Amino acid sequence: MNAAATPPAPGQAPQRVVVGISGASGAVYGVRLLQALRTCPGVESHLVVSDTGWRTLRHEMHLEPDAVRTLAHVAHDADNVGASIASGSFQCAGMVIAPCSMRTLAAVAHGLADSLLTRAADVMLKERRRLVLLARETPLHLGHLRNMVSVTEMGAIVCPPVPAFYLHPRSVDDIVDHTVARTLDLLGLAHGLGGRWQGLGANPGSMAPGTD
Repeated sequence: MNAAATPPAPGQAPQRVVVGISGASGAVYGVRLLQALRTCPGVESHLVVSDTGWRTLRHEMHLEPDAVRTLAHVAHDADNVGASIASGSFQCAGMVIAPCSMRTLAAVAHGLADSLLTRAADVMLKERRRLVLLARETPLHLGHLRNMVSVTEMGAIVCPPVPAFYLHPRSVDDIVDHTVARTLDLLGLAHGLGGRWQGLGANPGSMAPGTD
């Protein structure tokens, strides 16, 4: 366990969260999620990164595997389909794939547990646990949309990292933190990330979320 992480209270079992990082653009979402999970009391993070995920982490964030692995409590090899997170007996609160490529989305939608990343996601669905997919692609063709419908019908939550401009973000970090905060909300985890809508009175000049 990382020394900087917040440990569970004595006698309390950790609340486990699996974080997957695939090869889509947006590696920063997975990294920022791992950083945020380290500040969540009693949470134990488990990381699995695809081969193309490592490539994207190097290209977009100039991060090598060791630097990313140290952000998680436990890091698993994507080729190790015998790892703990590959079993339904592994108790956890849920899993997030951030970002989720269209290849990974398709594998989850069709039950292709061909790596530890997609096997762990398959476990979430079969055990009726929370699975959040930060799908990253644009524009979308019909196959992408059908796969999103399929995983939604199976119980997953498709949560594209869409910026919330009504909160007047001032930096890329603000935009990323908003998506990570929403993701933690979906997992039911308390966090200290800001950026919640307080109403027009508290946010002058802004439109309410979802209005047109």
